[in-house]
Amino acid sequence: MSREAMYEVIRSPLITEKATLLSERSQVVFRVAIDATKPEIKAAVEGLFGVKVIGVNTLVNKGKTKRFRGRPGQRSDVKKAYVQLVAGQAIDLTAKLA
Repeated sequence: MSREAMYEVIRSPLITEKATLLSERSQVVFRVAIDATKPEIKAAVEGLFGVKVIGVNTLVNKGKTKRFRGRPGQRSDVKKAYVQLVAGQAIDLTAKLA
C-alpha cells in the first residue's frame, strides 16, 4: 500500500474525552474513509506509525438531518476505527508525521 493510499484511509485522529481514556489501554481512535476495510486500516496504521496492531473495530455514525438557513440538510456519514495496539506501544498524536 502506498503512503498516499494510507493517508486516504486514515483521515484524522479523534481527540475526545473517550478517546483519551482509551489511550491508557493501548487503543487509538481514527476517523477513516467510509469505504475502508479493517485490513486496510490495520495496514495503514502499521505503515504510518510503525506500531503493531492487534485488532480493529469500526463503526459508522449516520449523518443527522439538520436545518441550515431554514432549509433541511444532511450531515455526512462518518466512519470511526478503534485500533487496539500491542501492550506497551503507543502513538503520539501530537508529533509531526514525516
